[in-house]
Amino acid sequence: MKIKKALVIMLAFVTVMSFTACGGGSSDTEDAGELNIYMWSEYMSEDFVDKFEEETGITVNFSYMNSSEEAVAKITAGGGDEYDLVMPCDADMTSLIEGGYLEEIDTSSMENFQYLDDAYKGRSFDPDTKYAIPYFMNYIYVVYNPETCPKEITSYNDLLDPAFEGQITSVDGIRNLFPMALEALGYDPNSTNDAEIEEAYGWLQKYMKNVKYLNSDDAEKELVSGGCSVGFVFDGMFGRALEDNPDLEVANLTDAVQLGVDEFVIPKGAKNKANAEAFLNFMLDPENMAANIMDGHAYTCPNSAAVELCDDSYKLAKNIDIPKEIKENYFLQLDVGDAMKTYDKFYTRLKSEE
Repeated sequence: MKIKKALVIMLAFVTVMSFTACGGGSSDTEDAGELNIYMWSEYMSEDFVDKFEEETGITVNFSYMNSSEEAVAKITAGGGDEYDLVMPCDADMTSLIEGGYLEEIDTSSMENFQYLDDAYKGRSFDPDTKYAIPYFMNYIYVVYNPETCPKEITSYNDLLDPAFEGQITSVDGIRNLFPMALEALGYDPNSTNDAEIEEAYGWLQKYMKNVKYLNSDDAEKELVSGGCSVGFVFDGMFGRALEDNPDLEVANLTDAVQLGVDEFVIPKGAKNKANAEAFLNFMLDPENMAANIMDGHAYTCPNSAAVELCDDSYKLAKNIDIPKEIKENYFLQLDVGDAMKTYDKFYTRLKSEE
């Protein structure tokens, strides 16, 4: 669920005389410790984190990743030495679980686990829901400005038209770009066929000729400024852009749209596992998550109880209340196993050509 700016923000340590931790209590805040999280930037409300710190006495430290691939690399290189929670996407989960890179999550200690929608419990890669708790889901839409878009967009292949040269702002990432290209070519968007992946690389070479701005951190800013008339962006980015330009629309494609899920996992050897579980329990509380959503984080949420607490400015927003025929025509990003080496080879070539 993005090229992010690498930086570390140390949030303030809040001392209180007594507290009740989510999923467990303590009377000594000096022993509450810390929690180190590695995730996307601009993806969680500061007020949300402040409240967690105030309620638990746990100091939260954030580091921000540049791509999903970086999250996987951190985990597989002994991420528990540095981080207690990391945010890979669902496409990475099978290899991470089978590789023994994750700690089991004790959901029995999390009273708010009941609020996670059943569709996200017992998933095929994690049948006992022991390794991953979803945070937000991310649809990737083609969004356009009706006043400036040079032609109608009905498929991904339309984005290769020379009329769009310098008109596209786009998210980045192997598992965002290649599935779009594969879908456009009529292949499985999670293909493991080397020849198909290479053909998708050729498609992306043409796509990149029309891309003005490639950044998974803030691709929507070019839609807001008018620098681009088309965006290949996450639903939350679309939501942020709508705040400045409510006339933006999502293209009704014949192609399926991508849906990825950003997961919170605890890397093997994490030093503050109990604090990580306390944070996950806090996150699953409907009131806490609803407040997080309403504070400018309008992504699709796997917690229906939290969504119910949100007002219509979220529920009826264009990026959330998408026409049924678009939202139901989607594919998931799946683990592609050893084929990831092929993807990485051609993605590296693509980036070297920028």
